[in-house]
Amino acid sequence: MTRLTADVWVSAYLTRLRLVDIPAFITKKGDATAGAVLVKLNTLDGRATAYQRSFDLMTGDRTWVVLSDGTEGDVDAALTRQKSFDPDLWVIEVEDRAGRHLLDEPGLSD
Repeated sequence: MTRLTADVWVSAYLTRLRLVDIPAFITKKGDATAGAVLVKLNTLDGRATAYQRSFDLMTGDRTWVVLSDGTEGDVDAALTRQKSFDPDLWVIEVEDRAGRHLLDEPGLSD
């Protein structure tokens, strides 16, 4: 099965967010073809959650799992650590007081 390149997936994700009026920004642009993508959800109350895609070896599914959750400063520190050893990494910041990120919607695990 062919996988989408990172830049195509990011572009599609940002478009889906924009269509439902959820602000999102690329805060770190990674490798266009194969960079991993992390999504930081900022609820604008001093808290945040960072998500990363995970591959389930038993089922072959790709799912979003929590990388870090807590104060925005703690989550930013976790993202900084990830960026320090993965120069190809993409980081998308989503800002939504209601905690919407759309990662649980069909098609965004691809």
